[in-house]
Amino acid sequence: MIRTARVVLLARVWKDKVLRDHVELDGYLSEVLRAVSKPDHIEPDPTYEQRRRFHLRKVGPSRWLLVVAGYEQEPGRIISAFGNRKDPRSWSA
Repeated sequence: MIRTARVVLLARVWKDKVLRDHVELDGYLSEVLRAVSKPDHIEPDPTYEQRRRFHLRKVGPSRWLLVVAGYEQEPGRIISAFGNRKDPRSWSA
């Protein structure tokens, strides 16, 4: 069960994880934060029960901006972000 609505993005995660793995997101920090605060779609992570996937359309380097947040601790933390061309599995326009 997810008990918190608060999510943070640690500077070291942004720099050492997200931007290292997805350099194309450089310059999209505000959009990553917006994907969590005002997403177009949210779905559970298919692999980890304590994670959620937040999707924001038509921003970033691709059709969708996908942000993964983990709620294994409080506050929740953004653990990954990347562009995605495919619609989310449970998306219906």
